[in-house]
Amino acid sequence: MSEIRLYVTTTEKNANRILDLMSFAFGEEDYAIATTEVDEKADIWEASIYLMADQEDEVLPRVQDLLADEFADATIEREVIPDIDWIAKSLEGLKPVRAGRFLVHGSHDRDKVQAHDVAIEIDAGQAFGTGHHGTTAGCLEVIEQVVRSRKVRNTLDLGTGSGVLAIAVRKLLPVPVLATDIDPIAVRVAKENARRNQIVEGIDFRTAPGFHSTAFREHGPFDLVIANILARPLIKMAPQLVTHLAPGGSVILSGILAEQRWKVIAAYSGRGLSHVKTIWRNGWVTIHFTQGKG
Repeated sequence: MSEIRLYVTTTEKNANRILDLMSFAFGEEDYAIATTEVDEKADIWEASIYLMADQEDEVLPRVQDLLADEFADATIEREVIPDIDWIAKSLEGLKPVRAGRFLVHGSHDRDKVQAHDVAIEIDAGQAFGTGHHGTTAGCLEVIEQVVRSRKVRNTLDLGTGSGVLAIAVRKLLPVPVLATDIDPIAVRVAKENARRNQIVEGIDFRTAPGFHSTAFREHGPFDLVIANILARPLIKMAPQLVTHLAPGGSVILSGILAEQRWKVIAAYSGRGLSHVKTIWRNGWVTIHFTQGKG
């Protein structure tokens, strides 16, 4: 079955707005959504959603409806994605990323690791999170800051993806980590990545949709909760997430577009959390909260 891309060519501002609309509409579904710069000087960008060809009849009308009010003149184009080994292809240009003391790198860049680095080896693959996206890098920065300044006894990585954030915590602290994802493939990949990084114990990887799994009661409450997902599900899960937070605990949230940050801050402030700081990276933000004063 072929994969296709539905996309709109527009300006950077409009592409970000369309991304916001699609994230809100498709954020809890299994579709990849992205913006791409085509021509910096001419301010030409593309906003895209990726899907399988047999999903087009259902997805295309939804995208058309999303754009009808604000972007009625937009043309939705279609591209068939060629059958390429994207893992090998992406590794060709995937450079190491520094976020605080962390260096996230592929297996092809092991020689770039320096003595003082906290190195995490993650190759591009089937699960989100190589450190190159602003949300992942932002989380890594805040994790280091939290671990330096607060007592952390156990951690929850909600929506673990590649496992990079759970691995990062475990590399800094010998504390138990629960890492969950709704996608069993992501959980399998995350386990493999942990082993690749010489972490054979301390992280419990579980397939868990939302907070319905018994794993949260078994491992919680948590001194540190990390959730790099999307703004809409983060807002929706605020009541449940806060109930699993230990007194005085920290929450790190990302996957949030800059213009969505106030809604997320309002949702968690309304649950008694204090906003400590916001980190900005490439149009995305990572937000740190604490229970009680920051």
